[in-house]
Amino acid sequence: MKDTVLYIVVPCYNEEKVLPITAPMFRQKLDGLTAQGLISPNSRVLFVDDGSSDGTWALIQQLSREDPRCLGLRQSRNRGHQSSVLAGLMESRDRCAITISIDCDGQDDINAMDEMVRAYHAGSEVVYGVRGSRETDTFFKRFTAEGFYKLLSAMGAEVVFNHADYRLISARVLRELDRFQEVNLYLRGLVPLAGFPSSSVSYERHERLAGKSHYPLGKMLSLAADGVTSLSTKPLELITALGIFISLLSFAGVIWAVVMQLTGHTVAGWASMVAILCFVGGIQLICLGVIGVYVGKIYMESKHRPRYIISERTENWES
Repeated sequence: MKDTVLYIVVPCYNEEKVLPITAPMFRQKLDGLTAQGLISPNSRVLFVDDGSSDGTWALIQQLSREDPRCLGLRQSRNRGHQSSVLAGLMESRDRCAITISIDCDGQDDINAMDEMVRAYHAGSEVVYGVRGSRETDTFFKRFTAEGFYKLLSAMGAEVVFNHADYRLISARVLRELDRFQEVNLYLRGLVPLAGFPSSSVSYERHERLAGKSHYPLGKMLSLAADGVTSLSTKPLELITALGIFISLLSFAGVIWAVVMQLTGHTVAGWASMVAILCFVGGIQLICLGVIGVYVGKIYMESKHRPRYIISERTENWES
């Protein structure tokens, strides 16, 4: 156990207000886990700056100068939360035995790491942090979040209910995850696809310690769309079934119109005709939109662009 090197991967974007509060908490957690004999004294905290426009990178550099256990990477530009998490995981996989990814805002219970590391020593290669409740969320956020997980399950995607990106992953699993070359990242779905023995740890999520959330409704909806289209082709199957249903309905309408004409019961009315045309046209546009999303993802994947680009590293990175 004492030889187990842990890297805590912390993605950061414009976190200059909360970082001075949470950084000491991460360092204290390393001290606590080391004192229990669960991890090696060579364990580190790796902060990944996602192209912040404030003083986040300067703070990370200062932390690295004050404590050699604090390392930092900076992306060349803002590429998103998932890209930053992946960057930290991939850059640390050859330096450690296990990683734990956690957000910088202090909302995830840091003490759940103790149970995660124990679960790893008990044989789990992946340990998911799962929220025990959503009492701190608004009704709208709770309803939409839980509905999203249920939607993913209905679509055939393998995800862990109420799990975000707070998880332990062994270096062995990370090396296998590196073989997944998707540019459109949705790590919550990719990690279960890798397989390996896994378990979960329940924890309570708190209010943000400082600063503002960088995940507004628009970004959450975008992440949800990425999750569905990255893990499942069921939307394409659904619009195919819808197309067949509309075709059968239209065919029945043609037969009805012919019968009415032959029996002399013609029905006049442009309103009904226009309504039907608008309905069918709307369905067609929705179907084309869904197909377009998948075609766009294929286009992006075919370019084989890098999933992250590191522009700077703290001075102690090689030490």
